[in-house]
Amino acid sequence: MTKEDPISSVDSPSHPHSHCYSDSFHFGYSAFEAKYNEQELLGAGGFGTVFAGQRRVDNLPVAIKHIPQFDIKRTSMLLNGAVSMVPMEVALMLRVKPGAAGSSAAVSLLDWYDLDYELILILERPVPCLDLIEYMMSRGSALQENMAKTITKQLVDAVIEVHSTGVFHRDIKLDNILIETGSNVPRVRLIDFGCGTFLSEREYITEQGTYGYTSPEWFLHGCYRAESTTVWQLGVVLFGMLHGYLPFSNSTEIVHENPDVNCQAFLQSCLTKSPEARPALETLKQHPWLI
Repeated sequence: MTKEDPISSVDSPSHPHSHCYSDSFHFGYSAFEAKYNEQELLGAGGFGTVFAGQRRVDNLPVAIKHIPQFDIKRTSMLLNGAVSMVPMEVALMLRVKPGAAGSSAAVSLLDWYDLDYELILILERPVPCLDLIEYMMSRGSALQENMAKTITKQLVDAVIEVHSTGVFHRDIKLDNILIETGSNVPRVRLIDFGCGTFLSEREYITEQGTYGYTSPEWFLHGCYRAESTTVWQLGVVLFGMLHGYLPFSNSTEIVHENPDVNCQAFLQSCLTKSPEARPALETLKQHPWLI
């Protein structure tokens, strides 16, 4: 059995949200520089380097993500009337992009440049905003239960929305959650689909996004399913918000240990060791703790 996701990237089905609204990928680095002003470093990790930036024509704030070509997986996709091999992260973000009148839980892909040596993604950058770790630190590390509940409720809705487009994020974690802070109620946005893939009801046999958020069935059986894994990752995020640290530090703890938790019933249901015993996302949405 090869280490591939259950839906072949070459044979991935078309989807009504799979469309391209920019043809900038045909052009080179000079076209990127002419259109965008790159500014300070926002972050760097295993899936690329992200800078703040502005679109020159109207000073729109953007995030600019650089990804080396050797890291990029591709999928076939109908683009501008022809089938092309498109970077997987681009294909996923085109799926989750909202309609013209809508807004999305995921930050939007505004533009992209598929160059010889790197892929450049131009992403929506909400202002003002903080990632969830920064937001927690600004409020004294751990969050009060009511604030954690507000964020978790939006997170559950966000992943349901993403799954409804046929996308499995696969790396829900504190770092990949932005909090828009421009209003009284913070708004959750999901970022970084670099570990993502197409949603399937079958089992996946490639590694999940981040070690500390990995579900126990991966370490036990080398496979996992999308919904139960997402619920587990939501549980790890909620634990982190409430306690100021993650519940597990190694695979032995993930598989065998049950951490002391707040908001017992909801959080324990997410962190149940058996994936079959974890609630579905729609069930979580109706949990009394969230309502």
